[in-house]
Amino acid sequence: MAKILKQCGELVVVKDRCYFGNGTRLSVGDRSQLGQNSRLNGQITIGEDVLMGPDIVMMATSHAFQNPDQPIRLQGAAEEREIVIGDDVWIGTRVIILPGVSVGSHSIIAAGAVVTKDVPEYSIVGGNPARLIRSRN
Repeated sequence: MAKILKQCGELVVVKDRCYFGNGTRLSVGDRSQLGQNSRLNGQITIGEDVLMGPDIVMMATSHAFQNPDQPIRLQGAAEEREIVIGDDVWIGTRVIILPGVSVGSHSIIAAGAVVTKDVPEYSIVGGNPARLIRSRN
């Protein structure tokens, strides 16, 4: 695995049908796992001991759409914004994490959440858009 990722820690688990392109922009820390059927696109850094459920979508890329007089498909890509996942994070089934989001260490993202903003450390968030449910400390 270390040869196809930008950086790969020890004991990383990649579940079946996980897609991350050529891996040159994906870094994964020790003992983390990439969920079954997940899609990771763009510059993404995943910390250590991250647990990921199936069907996760992390998209650090998007489309430009500023010009309403031009079809979106012709406006090209928007500026890529890195996604950063801290250490000891649990990401539930079918979570979507959008460009530029940072998830603080020791946090939990509830199943089905759409994360549009940064998540502080030790937080439990859920919903669409994801909101703070409670703190873990």
